[in-house]
Amino acid sequence: MWFKNLRVYRLTKEFALTAEKLNELLEPHAFVPCGSQDAARYGWVAPLGRHGSELVHAANGYFMVCAKKQEKVIPAAVVNEKVEELAQAISEKEARQVGRKERQNLKDEVLLEMRPKAFARSRLQYAYIAPKDGWVVVDASSASAAEELLENLREAISSLAVVPLAAKNLPQQTMTHWLTAPEAPAQFEFGHECELRDPKDSGSVIRCKNQDLCAEEIHNHLVAGLQVHKLGLLWRGGVEFLVDDQLSLKRIKFSDELVEKADSADAENAAQRFDADFSVMTLEISALLKDLLAAFGGANMESASVEEIVARASRAEAEQTAREVEEVVF
Repeated sequence: MWFKNLRVYRLTKEFALTAEKLNELLEPHAFVPCGSQDAARYGWVAPLGRHGSELVHAANGYFMVCAKKQEKVIPAAVVNEKVEELAQAISEKEARQVGRKERQNLKDEVLLEMRPKAFARSRLQYAYIAPKDGWVVVDASSASAAEELLENLREAISSLAVVPLAAKNLPQQTMTHWLTAPEAPAQFEFGHECELRDPKDSGSVIRCKNQDLCAEEIHNHLVAGLQVHKLGLLWRGGVEFLVDDQLSLKRIKFSDELVEKADSADAENAAQRFDADFSVMTLEISALLKDLLAAFGGANMESASVEEIVARASRAEAEQTAREVEEVVF
């Protein structure tokens, strides 16, 4: 249950629902497995899994929810091969070429035939609402996955006014300043990973892993004009993570001491163990995010809409994938 990624959204209106009311609103949208012709299904499940039945798990004023997405898995290569066989058969029988539109129709027919026999793949997506902090925190590695959860939550409860958490100071400029100094902000230490980019050439990317970030070669890249877009940090010796220029946190590692702190609680069953983990994790994340925002100059209360940030982040993710062959790791 310990989150590995954080995408944080700021509530722009008070979240007034109780856990009981939220559970009531989610029930009509509970997860239902894929039918024979469903390509995918999305719905809400109990965060406690088989150990619970409620769709909302509340502790210390925080509300945990869990979404389940199930998709039919049909390999594209298998579909294309079958379509090619059918197209070839038509060409030989009718002595003509099969056009693009007809091929698409054949593909639809093949999918219709294969879907009932396809394997279903499922994944869980956790998030929690923190009314007292004014945040919604999603354990998602991509903006699109986080927005999918938020959109389904918004549909279930009719309204969810949120914007991505943003800072007053530009993250890439601030992180570049830290590493150039080099001096980590209060409560933080540098980790061993960063990503540098040339602001004049989006294709120029250097990724450093398992490195001393204060080393001369990294400093030389910064002096040459590269900026930090991702930076490994260690917070209060207890949480290690990678923060990027969208203020999303990835590859979060909670220290053994924190995990043992939750384990030391006198839990008699799965629900109580979940409560202990949830309580420790949310309190640590709350303090971490407050320190991180302070390091970036405080929260920007005029941040862009979710849709704008998601579109921007999705484009950045696509560009990053295309640049993989050009990256340099030293």
